Amino acid sequence: MAIEKATFGAGCFWGVEAKFQELPGVLETAVGYEGGELERPTYKDVCTDTTGHAEVVEVTYDPTRVTFETLLDTFFLLHDPTQLNRQGPDWGTQYRSAIFAHNEAQAEEARSKIRELNAEGVYRQPIATKVEEAQTFWRAEEYHQRYLEKRGMVSCHI
Repeated sequence: MAIEKATFGAGCFWGVEAKFQELPGVLETAVGYEGGELERPTYKDVCTDTTGHAEVVEVTYDPTRVTFETLLDTFFLLHDPTQLNRQGPDWGTQYRSAIFAHNEAQAEEARSKIRELNAEGVYRQPIATKVEEAQTFWRAEEYHQRYLEKRGMVSCHI
């Protein structure tokens, strides 16, 4: 079985992780931090909005069962990609909308999807989502993993 990874920042990672877990073909999810300068950042570090990290969900998936395009479509439905460095009441660069591409094919597909959505006028404003090269994924503290599931919750604001 082929296994691939995709990494998305769409605001607070708890609800984003829960939604990606529901997709058939998604084998595993993990929440963490990516895109910053500090090695081994903690939640407390990232919340200072000084490390450059985004809260992200790393998705491990079987591309024969779920396509990267489906993951992109899900990502864009989960949040408001036109907001710069915020989602709902959460603000700061750690809540930025970002796709961390693991290869050039993912990067091009993500850029193409953004162009398509902008051209179709799906959103009232241009998409602010950044396509960035995947960097080191720093797994968040264990209490953040499957946070909503552990608390018997099905959703939160995302």
